[in-house]
Amino acid sequence: MASSNSVVLDVQQLRMRYDETDILHDVTFQATRGEVLVMLGPNGAGKTTTIEILEGFRRRSAGRVDVLGTDPEHGDEQWRARIGVVLQSWRDHAKWRVRELLQHLGSYYVPYATPRTPRPWDTDQLIELVGLTDHANAKIATLSGGQRRRLDVAIGIVGKPDLLFMDEPTAGFDPAARRDFHDLVHRLADLEDTTVLLTTHDLDEAEKLADRLLILAGGRIIADGSPDELSRSVAGEAQVSWTVDGQRFVHTTTESTKYVHELFKQHGDDIGELEVRRASLEDTYMTLVRRAESGEAGAPVHSLAEVTR
Repeated sequence: MASSNSVVLDVQQLRMRYDETDILHDVTFQATRGEVLVMLGPNGAGKTTTIEILEGFRRRSAGRVDVLGTDPEHGDEQWRARIGVVLQSWRDHAKWRVRELLQHLGSYYVPYATPRTPRPWDTDQLIELVGLTDHANAKIATLSGGQRRRLDVAIGIVGKPDLLFMDEPTAGFDPAARRDFHDLVHRLADLEDTTVLLTTHDLDEAEKLADRLLILAGGRIIADGSPDELSRSVAGEAQVSWTVDGQRFVHTTTESTKYVHELFKQHGDDIGELEVRRASLEDTYMTLVRRAESGEAGAPVHSLAEVTR
């Protein structure tokens, strides 16, 4: 377990109820400084509700939540200045120019600068960071959808946050912009020591970005681990495929090394096109969510050890 000094998010038995409906059931997890945590789950799983509680925008029904050492329900301006939020869409400041808007928003963070974290970002450095240098003096109304999304990210990080929340941040990005965004997230985490919590439906993106994945289904965390750990967690199954005399065979096994060894003992050099494929993150995600929704999963899972038992 991470030391208390490095824990940025500490969520214990978080619950949320609307009228008679439970939205979140005993959600428990932590995130540490400089960690990229990606939250996955089908629509209605409770991702947005969880993030809104952590941001201090929604009051929980029960449980304990500690964000940057503070209960979000009682966070003051000093606390809020340490948090960045990238929403799915931002208010359209169409008449502003890119540099003017970022300078204006950045000025609000000046009183909250510290020796460790000077705030805000230098405006031109920030504009370069999000790839909008060629559009720094453009009116926001003239930006393309992808360029506006880059601006959304710039707005979210203008105050050099210690903790950054992002909800579907790459919606509308083309492949090049998405790759640039991934580089930006890694820079924030690795060089600026920013903790990042984001939601996405793009499993390929989740696998590239996440130090850890949280999978929610039915308001419960059903898996918590690195992408590689989770990909190997569903019964440890692997699919072995090969050909013998032009005929193709496929077999699923939990002991792929032993199975391949037996194949070579039996067929030797007659084996061709041998391939061992472990479960992808998509396979794992769909399997875990299907189990949870069908009731097969039983008790909620809060650690990889419980996933693999």
